[in-house]
Amino acid sequence: MFCDRAKVFIKSGKGGDGHVSFRRELYVPAGGPDGGDGGRGGDIIFQVDKGLNTLTDFRHVRKYVATSGQEGGKRRCHGADGKDLVIKVPEGTVIKDDETGKVIADMSGENQREVILKGGKGGLGNMHFATSTMQAPKYAQPGQPAKELWVRLELKVIADVGLIGFPNVGKSTLLSRVSNARPKIADYHFTTLNPHLGVVDLGDSAGFVMADIPGLIEGASEGVGLGHDFLRHIERTRILVHVVDAASVEGRDPVEDIKTIDRELESYDLQLAKKPQVIAANKVDAIYLEDGQTDPIEALRAAFGPMGVPVYPISAASGQGVKELLYGIWELLKTVEDAPIVFAKEFDLDALNMVSTLPYTVEKDKDGTYVVEGPRVEKMLGYTNLESEKGFLFFQKFLKENGILDELEKAGIQEGDTVRMYGFAFDYYK
Repeated sequence: MFCDRAKVFIKSGKGGDGHVSFRRELYVPAGGPDGGDGGRGGDIIFQVDKGLNTLTDFRHVRKYVATSGQEGGKRRCHGADGKDLVIKVPEGTVIKDDETGKVIADMSGENQREVILKGGKGGLGNMHFATSTMQAPKYAQPGQPAKELWVRLELKVIADVGLIGFPNVGKSTLLSRVSNARPKIADYHFTTLNPHLGVVDLGDSAGFVMADIPGLIEGASEGVGLGHDFLRHIERTRILVHVVDAASVEGRDPVEDIKTIDRELESYDLQLAKKPQVIAANKVDAIYLEDGQTDPIEALRAAFGPMGVPVYPISAASGQGVKELLYGIWELLKTVEDAPIVFAKEFDLDALNMVSTLPYTVEKDKDGTYVVEGPRVEKMLGYTNLESEKGFLFFQKFLKENGILDELEKAGIQEGDTVRMYGFAFDYYK
């Protein structure tokens, strides 16, 4: 089964704690501190694997945790660093924060490898804290905590040209005729349940990548059927080719089919409807007109010609008119910007990776309100949705793990007291 979405949990490695120890040698009664530093925690890294084309592997493994750094040792020994965890994904995978839906990274174009979560920095051993007045420090720095996140993976195929249309209009047949793709073809609805890509070679260095996008149905933009699964694959294409059954073998009106699909595109994403379009009027070898009947090719040209959409009569089964269609697509492609469509980052990973190293303060105001401020808190508030239950629980966990709740209790906070953080106010309860 084709899999183009997955939800997984990722967690970097914790930094190893610094060590507390003292040099002990014969005839050296006070050798001084020699506790070593902790090792760095492993990073979570996403990397493109050209050999993958689905997210199927993530249906079976949903938890990815890098190893933690080792604690420092005696005699200034540095703890071993945690091993980075490299997660391989197909090109075109978009990584999103599950809580907010914001884009963390788009593994496309030049972005073939990206560190998503950085491992915690190792803590310093007690040898770093010796001073002229404190020559035997009995404390060391703990390693930085691990970072964790639930992420959503979405695969959006990368192709120059997308074939769209209702089921059973001949998209798979056309793709198999003009490219090296070999999709399964049969005479029933929804034969194609996953996108197929093929390379169209026109010679003399001319060519393009074409994708057969599974058949759409009315209501697809609202998630009817597999609508959203199919529509997301059109987002990266530069040109859309409407494939319609010009012969109305199943009694469909090709003009209305195109209008219906254009409405679905517009409802899903207005930018999709603005992409350059071409109409491939398929099955012309099966057109039989009786006296007084309108030629469907002329009807298509009358409806869409004024909009600048060319109509190419073809027969994907026999090859009639296919060459003219391909060269028409190629000429249109040359007029369209060929820069790869890469989704911009929306999620502040730097804030997540750096937040635990930033300072904060806990103070009691004159009116009895406890004020928590500082870059660590401000950055966390910036990417946490406190209006959702999940987001608020995440924030509570942050307050606990970063020691802010302990600091509030040390400051004397009681149940029912108010805590204020950058425009947000909470009543404190254990």
